[in-house]
Amino acid sequence: MSFQVINPANNETVIELPAWNEAQLETALAQVAAVTPSWAAMPIEDRCNLMRNAATVLRENKERYANLITSEMGKLISDARAEVEKCAVVCEYYAEKGPEFLKDEFLESDASRSYVAYLPLGTVLAVMPWNYPFWQVLRFAAPALVAGNTGVLKHASNVPGCAEAIEEVFQKAGFPEGVFRALMIRASQVKKVIEDPRIHAVTLTGSEPAGRQVAAAAGGSLKKTVLELGGSDAFIVLEDADLDETVRVAVASRFLNSGQSCIAAKRFIVVDAIAEDFLTRFKAGVEALKPGDPLDESTTLAPMARTDLRDELHRQVQDSIAAGAVAVTGCQPLDRPGAYYAASILDRVEPGMRAYHEEFFGPVAIVIRARDQDDAIRIANDSPYGLGGSIWTGDSRRGERLARQMQSGATFINGMVKSDPRLPFGGIKNSGYGRELSHHGIHEFVNAKTIWVK
Repeated sequence: MSFQVINPANNETVIELPAWNEAQLETALAQVAAVTPSWAAMPIEDRCNLMRNAATVLRENKERYANLITSEMGKLISDARAEVEKCAVVCEYYAEKGPEFLKDEFLESDASRSYVAYLPLGTVLAVMPWNYPFWQVLRFAAPALVAGNTGVLKHASNVPGCAEAIEEVFQKAGFPEGVFRALMIRASQVKKVIEDPRIHAVTLTGSEPAGRQVAAAAGGSLKKTVLELGGSDAFIVLEDADLDETVRVAVASRFLNSGQSCIAAKRFIVVDAIAEDFLTRFKAGVEALKPGDPLDESTTLAPMARTDLRDELHRQVQDSIAAGAVAVTGCQPLDRPGAYYAASILDRVEPGMRAYHEEFFGPVAIVIRARDQDDAIRIANDSPYGLGGSIWTGDSRRGERLARQMQSGATFINGMVKSDPRLPFGGIKNSGYGRELSHHGIHEFVNAKTIWVK
């Protein structure tokens, strides 16, 4: 068994790495378990200094890591560089804020002194996706390791080189051997690792079906989980929106990473009063995107990560058109080597169509027309997902009032939904539970332990 990586830009084999056998897995888990107590006992200031070193390693190797990302999953090289830099930023953020976030919290009680100590749980298993192969991992690892946990990673099978590179980051930064290990295992082995008593918590970013499986396995072992699953984010455009700025961000938000982002804008819910004007401008912006080699700085539309993902997206599009959706532009694979799909818009999407109910994980924008703001909110909430969303209006106070009605983990007003180390990130409904980033994220994998003294 091996992990074969196919470059999605040209269908050429990048690398083939052997999958681990059971003995190799056992050796890694034993190594992590052995170092876990001493890592937890290390002063937090020392752990933070090592995390600063990790930021330095990321920046010193930015070009190499960015090229690795692009070759394995097809991201534009400029976006890959930005991803590595964002990882350095999150390492620095928790290196700076960790001691403050984890300091003892004193509370009044009948004791002479009582407080909450935030102590590590042990080893956290991370099951991570390919779409942001460095960022998804570092946004879990930076807070978890600063808090005194150790970490093991089961990465997506098409980015094994990225998994090894992230382990290398921590090695080069001077972390003790075994504090972070990448497990070169298959998805079929994950359940066994979750059930292993040396694993104390699990975090997953991925699909809804994967989240249900991981949650079931972790629940059976009574282990804490954080799940960040799919999303079908609403992008509500009201009649008083600045359409030039709205359309500019609409194109960026939908087609960044070839549309392969959980928090990409996916459903463009536009009030009837300005729907035609928005669509005309949006179509022009979408058709200006330039597909090509993701290593070419002039390319603005990357390939999708795999041809099987592209083919499934096309089935979703074709089924929606057959049900009455209007193909405004694109809506077909591109006739070239690689996993390319045309930048696409589906209009007149209505309930009953796959485009209305399902997540489209690729470069296809879904336009749904609404009568007014109340109808727009109703449509936005008529989804099994609840990760992010945005509202575009000339009246920010109006936007704030509507944001409180949107069923999502985050709502941005007149801005593109994004993750930021300073803000909590996560979803509700079928988009998962728990939070990453900010102080909320570092508190997910600690024991909030009450200490009472007389």
